[in-house]
Amino acid sequence: MKRIWAPWRMKYVQTHGEGCVFCSVQTQTDGPENLIVARGRLTFVILNRFPYTSGHIMVVANDHVPSLEDLKPESRAEMMELVTLGMSVLRRVYQPQAFNIGANIGEAAGAGVAGHVHMHVVPRWGGDANFMATVGETRVLPEALEESYQRIRASWGDA
Repeated sequence: MKRIWAPWRMKYVQTHGEGCVFCSVQTQTDGPENLIVARGRLTFVILNRFPYTSGHIMVVANDHVPSLEDLKPESRAEMMELVTLGMSVLRRVYQPQAFNIGANIGEAAGAGVAGHVHMHVVPRWGGDANFMATVGETRVLPEALEESYQRIRASWGDA
């Protein structure tokens, strides 16, 4: 099966120049430009610029380390708390039927930003992997990324 997301991911990384995209966005003011919807003390929550489904968020460590085992215990704990809180927010905003939660540790595992550990929280619905993605090699998202940002950010404050 062909990985249709790889060219998009590489374009995204290349448009941000040298360095780590997660390190550079955390120095910016939160907003639709950097897609950070919430911050903890040691981690932050950001929308995936090339989501698998609407509402696809990532929880990212502030520290630039490649794997979960390289994080301090308090960073790992905060990461899991934000993953859990993210699920609650996404349930309110999108009413998904299920979730995929995971981390791609290392390039061979499919990590787009292999040097900076992060976890994906992907809301799922029955039939969301339809023929467009599997046969047509095209993703269809029902809302613009900017709208997802506004909806999630607004609901995060209620969490």
